[in-house]
Amino acid sequence: MLGSPQLMDTLKGIGLNLYERKLWVALLAKGVATAGELSTITNVPRSRTYDVLQTLAEKGYVILQSSKPLKYVAVPPSEALERVKLKMKQDYELRIDRIDRLKSSSLLQELEAIHKQGLTTVSPEDISGSLKGKYSVLQQLDSMLKSATSSVNIVTTPSGLNELYENHYNMLKNLKQKGIEIKIASKIDNSCGDAVKALQEVAEIRKIADEKIPIGGKFFIVDNQQTMMSLSHPETSDTQHMMFWTKSEHASRDILNPVFNLIWENSHPTKK
Repeated sequence: MLGSPQLMDTLKGIGLNLYERKLWVALLAKGVATAGELSTITNVPRSRTYDVLQTLAEKGYVILQSSKPLKYVAVPPSEALERVKLKMKQDYELRIDRIDRLKSSSLLQELEAIHKQGLTTVSPEDISGSLKGKYSVLQQLDSMLKSATSSVNIVTTPSGLNELYENHYNMLKNLKQKGIEIKIASKIDNSCGDAVKALQEVAEIRKIADEKIPIGGKFFIVDNQQTMMSLSHPETSDTQHMMFWTKSEHASRDILNPVFNLIWENSHPTKK
């Protein structure tokens, strides 16, 4: 292998697939090469090599040289990365612009109508799924909180309290101003002192007593209509973090809400 495992993993992290990584590194080593030469060096099938090199050229890693046979020139690493960075930024700005235009057009109403029409044939219990990765979880929690109209009940951990403070404090503050009741039951330690102090301004917080409630995860209930609960250990890495979400009113109101009430009644009020 021309590149170290660490190098190849890093290139994967910036969006290069296996064939792209192999061919670009091989081309950097050669400087100039034909598709056939690179296919031989990397063991990438020749039938795929041409397409992958074309993609690398479009991304800014490779220059096509007009010759017979067609040759490819490696763009120096620092220059290539700067080109790719610029192109990614341009693509991102273009997509954001397209999204904004779609949101302000009549087509959004058509999408909303399709969604609402489809939901009439789907029971709330079927609207559920698992979420993997901290970012996906935070996004879903944000959506849940935005939809709240009456109550938000949360069971969490010390690190979960810090995440609520860092990522959702303003959202919870807005809900409080709208008169929505917010209750948070959590284990509390020295690591979350600032979070507790701040969140007390927008929610009623109680400390879970370990001796009474030996719970080690977290769940969220909004309006007794939708729920999200952890499936992985609180210390699991961000990318492997998993939670389950459902719009089942039965699961929210009849199963998890009684559990929340039991935890709440056996927890200690915190002092401001």
